[in-house]
Amino acid sequence: MQKNISKKNLNYKNILKKIGNKSLKVGVIGLGYVGLPLAKLFTFRGFQVLGFDNDGSRVDKLKKGISYINYINNKELKKLIKHNFTVHKDFTKIGEVDIIVLCLPTPINKNYNPDISIILSVIDKIQKYLKNFQTIILESTTFPGTTENIIKKKLINKFDVGKDFYLAYSPEREDPANINFNLQKIPKIVSGVSEESSIICKKFYEKVGINCIETKTPAVAETAKLLENTYRSVNIALVNQLKFFCEKININVFDVIEAAKSKPFGFQAFYPGPGYGGHCIPVDPHYLYWIAKKVGINMNFISLASKINESMPLIIVKKILKFFKTQKKILKKILIIGVAYKKNINDIRNSPALEIINLFLRNNIKVNFYDPYVKFVVINNKKLHTILINKKNLELYDGVLIVTDHDKINYKLLVKNAKYIFDTRGKLLKENNKNIFYL
Repeated sequence: MQKNISKKNLNYKNILKKIGNKSLKVGVIGLGYVGLPLAKLFTFRGFQVLGFDNDGSRVDKLKKGISYINYINNKELKKLIKHNFTVHKDFTKIGEVDIIVLCLPTPINKNYNPDISIILSVIDKIQKYLKNFQTIILESTTFPGTTENIIKKKLINKFDVGKDFYLAYSPEREDPANINFNLQKIPKIVSGVSEESSIICKKFYEKVGINCIETKTPAVAETAKLLENTYRSVNIALVNQLKFFCEKININVFDVIEAAKSKPFGFQAFYPGPGYGGHCIPVDPHYLYWIAKKVGINMNFISLASKINESMPLIIVKKILKFFKTQKKILKKILIIGVAYKKNINDIRNSPALEIINLFLRNNIKVNFYDPYVKFVVINNKKLHTILINKKNLELYDGVLIVTDHDKINYKLLVKNAKYIFDTRGKLLKENNKNIFYL
């Protein structure tokens, strides 16, 4: 028994040594908006990285040095491929890596309940390739208990998890296209199912320049991630409701927020908009709501915030329709500015723009869109392509609706040539134009 313990300690120390001299291999499963930037960071910081993704077209693009994420350019990607980064469609080489980072989607189903089936499916698929003294780090958002009670149980038939196989949780904190907070500037929460697992995880991320905060258990880390995005969801809902109140008493909600944020403590500014989007804020709070309900706690403010935020596209469309009716004009054609869920990226997941377009189409209104980062969207199996905006094109539309306030848009062109502009982001507040309306 003593020999076995010594062997485990020797292998554990060897892993730490390999982290220190960057001789270990890293596998990143899931090369999307979280996985690819991580793979890029690990590679450029000196590790050999193997990327895995079951999306064949995505893998083919990566091998050719073609990026599908607008803030990772082709030049960077080609440089990445020339370094120690390879891409794979299957998991046959997963046994070659020392640390496996899971960056997999965790959606909600039609009943707003968590769906971690993609994580579980991947664990099942890689099981036969796993070997002693590897480490799995889960980055996906999930409910507390996933790492310790579900993933660990899937591995215990083959390993002494925590001793001869290491498992940790470290939720992603990616803020796409935010130049002020890149991966190395955002502190990272880490926690393992054992002391060794935590140390390996922490040392690994610290080696690529990330400051780590260790929690007592993975469940604390899992819940912290849910709290972060629930906090955002609730506060976005609050300012969206505040906006309606401000309209009723004829004051500008943006003026109110600017005044409030002058307080140097106890307040963080959130801004109203057309609804929320992306994979995190519309999804993560439902994980917390679901697990709380499981233990008998009704966190109903989460569902209320969700209802408010999800209602915004319909409220905006109704307001525009009412405006044209009040003006005794007919809205036949409208141009949507921006369909990505946030500015300066090409990610359209859960974007409120998609529902806004759908609602206009249901009202028999012709819709086009312009987005400098998105080539097309699919609404009800119909593909809509981005158009060019110029003086001649703008004259064809009865109104223009700003949904996503990308920096790379000629707003002066819009202000000068659009008949009416409906601004959901407060982008044009400084413009003195009677044909601009803030929704």
